[in-house]
Amino acid sequence: MIAIVVLTYNRVHLLRQCVEKVLLRTSEATTEIVVWDNASTDGTAAYLDSLTDPRIRVVHHPRNIGQSGYAHAFPLTTAPYLIELDDDVVEAPPAWDRAMLDAFLELPQIGYLQAKLADDGLSPGANLFYREKAHLYRQVEVNGIRLFLDGPVGGGCTMTSRELHDRVGGFRQSGHVFWAEDAAYIEDIAKLGYGKAILDGVTVVHYGGPHYSAVAPEKKAFYDRRRRDDARKDLLKRILLGIPLVPALNSRYGWFQPPPKAR
Repeated sequence: MIAIVVLTYNRVHLLRQCVEKVLLRTSEATTEIVVWDNASTDGTAAYLDSLTDPRIRVVHHPRNIGQSGYAHAFPLTTAPYLIELDDDVVEAPPAWDRAMLDAFLELPQIGYLQAKLADDGLSPGANLFYREKAHLYRQVEVNGIRLFLDGPVGGGCTMTSRELHDRVGGFRQSGHVFWAEDAAYIEDIAKLGYGKAILDGVTVVHYGGPHYSAVAPEKKAFYDRRRRDDARKDLLKRILLGIPLVPALNSRYGWFQPPPKAR
């Protein structure tokens, strides 16, 4: 029923926890697991080759293609439901995959469903959800399933369907090693009328950020570019909001989200 793909690169200390406390806690609903090793040099290859779970297929790629690995790995699977799982998701409840599938099947308009991240106080993803962007989320209940809508959704532990994946041509590829493949996928399915959401009923522990592992240069470069782009956009918004009538019209028609207030 479910195929899980994990991309990994030089984080064997986190990958071990991902395998032992997340992948091996899946239910019988997960029939395929692909672990895509992006040319790691830290012992990842030897660890992966020691795994004996018959569901796990290891791909040792000769070079680091980053998030573009999803575009190659998911076509190696056949299950009708797909889960992106980061290698730094280190703990999940037993049968978490079945719980995500049960919820996904009750949400016909949601095409990308993320498990909620535990608040460890250190991971950027959790900080985004609980603090930085908390005001953007709207909690709702759909068909008995509690969700968070409107705010950012990422690919750390996220389900979609093969039918939808194939309709949009799969996950995109990029010349960048690190980039936002999840945002691109959300954009693609939105054109078909499908939304994104965070599932309140499944919580996983995500050890993201520099506290848990060294930040790859490609990842740092990506977020540096994003911060510069966001700063330029915020400056333009402030200029527009300084024009008479624009604030009132923007409030009425919702043209853009006002920039955050300076601290």
